[in-house]
Amino acid sequence: MSEVPNPRRPRRGTYRAKAETLELLKVSGNPINGVGETTKRRASPFFWHPADQHPFGELQMVARVSSRKCPGSAEAFAKAYNYPELAPVAEEKNRASAEELSAQAMAFARAHEADGVGIAAMDPLYVFEGYTIEEPWVMVLAIAHTYERLKEVPSDETNGVGVSDVGDQYARGTRSSYALANWIRTQGYTANPFPGPMASALLLIPPAIASGLGELGKHGSLISREFGAGVRLAGVTTDMPLVATKPDRFGADEFCMTCQVCTRACPPGAIGEEKQMVRGVERWYVDFDKCIPYFAEAASCGICIAECPWTRPDARPKLLTTMAKRMAGDARVQGEQRLVEA
Repeated sequence: MSEVPNPRRPRRGTYRAKAETLELLKVSGNPINGVGETTKRRASPFFWHPADQHPFGELQMVARVSSRKCPGSAEAFAKAYNYPELAPVAEEKNRASAEELSAQAMAFARAHEADGVGIAAMDPLYVFEGYTIEEPWVMVLAIAHTYERLKEVPSDETNGVGVSDVGDQYARGTRSSYALANWIRTQGYTANPFPGPMASALLLIPPAIASGLGELGKHGSLISREFGAGVRLAGVTTDMPLVATKPDRFGADEFCMTCQVCTRACPPGAIGEEKQMVRGVERWYVDFDKCIPYFAEAASCGICIAECPWTRPDARPKLLTTMAKRMAGDARVQGEQRLVEA
């Protein structure tokens, strides 16, 4: 299931950050992210928050300038930051049931550029430290990459295909999240959009997992049943009565336990082979201090999600079938063990 390696991609162990880049990494980002902490807490603002909220502002600027050199990327990201106006909240509420409102909202999102939609009840752990979200519900929108463009990452000054696709999908996320928020407002309820790439109050991956949009991959990104790791996220928080969608476990986490594709593909070796304790949860984690310098120098990245076997359209159906059989077998064995123990 392997492909011919992209000749522009350095392989694991071949990358060494420039001295001037490392100087901008003034402190380790791993403790800020909570690596090694055994108690659950809210996440701290990080690399993609405004520069006054973390120590990586200069490095963030290097990354921005680097990525904007790629053909088409500046225009793509400009659209991602083109935030529409929010509509006023209508005085008259749509009094349909929570089930009906959920169906209407999800249908609207899918009709307005969202490729997938999930609904989760708000959890305080979904909100970054220093921020407040009052709405009790979050809708998460999945925005799928174009695989043929995504697999060209990392781009450079002569080929901006991969980076511009990242910008294009973030722009779709902006349009889709604002469209959904404005529709909800016309129904008489508060709604606020949270598109990428700049982070704000809302973490997106945890509610995406809770709402059934996918599982966390070894590369630290969401793996979707429909799109693999080639997906960006946007969110909308609201007080509209909704019904949560269920998590979807299809075997991505189990597959990552033994798969080595992204660990071997990552030029700075930022992807470990074991889960780590992060803010009280044992999960996959990407080493910030190794990942970000490469990201800043390479005109962004995305190698790990592009090479993830789940992202390949030809491989994903086979993986789903294989993992479904494996999980069914594991469940049968566990059931037999429970009977023996009883």
